[in-house]
Amino acid sequence: MISNLPGYVNIVFILTTLLTVYLFYKATYHSKTALVIIIAWLILQACLAYSGFYTDTNATPPRFPIIAVPALLLIAALFITGSGRRFLDSLNDKSLTILHVVRVPVEICLYWLFLHKTIPQLMTFEGRNFDILAGLSAPVIFYFGYVKNNLSKSVLLTWNFICLGLLLNIVINAILSVPSSFQQFAFEQPNTAILYFPFVWLPCCVVPLVLLAHLASIRKLLLK
Repeated sequence: MISNLPGYVNIVFILTTLLTVYLFYKATYHSKTALVIIIAWLILQACLAYSGFYTDTNATPPRFPIIAVPALLLIAALFITGSGRRFLDSLNDKSLTILHVVRVPVEICLYWLFLHKTIPQLMTFEGRNFDILAGLSAPVIFYFGYVKNNLSKSVLLTWNFICLGLLLNIVINAILSVPSSFQQFAFEQPNTAILYFPFVWLPCCVVPLVLLAHLASIRKLLLK
């Protein structure tokens, strides 16, 4: 864990991660297979981060990709394979949409991490990160789009694409702020928090699940 970081920051982020997993678990109609895979992945990444594996930023090959690439490959496999597409189409639209509320506490945690000099300002809502707008608007889209059914498919698609763009914006800035050979930003205060437990769960689990929620929703909307 990061030294000199208030305990409440770790607790809030851990609870946010668990909430993300729970909401996705609901979207799968309580698939035990999906839950076991996610929990096992969280435990593995927690052990690697806790051991200091990712803090060696000069290792060759770079270790940082191990945090997120396997999850991204699994998402790609879901869209490529027939069984994967059937899984995506079986997900619950409402749960996929309300899942995005987790982006609000994530942004709050990122702001706390910035104040404690473990991520750059550009990764917060005071910098280049506007992802909190997706989290704040998610309950509105959920209520009017899936409870009241007052929003058209075009509106739902537009919201998903805009929020997907917000997500990609912060992901790119975060990656280019990590201490590495490809770092481009924030040399004076780099993005080091995600190399430690529990914040390693952000790129390895929370972001991939948010990404998958958008992609699955877009697929389901386009197929209607």
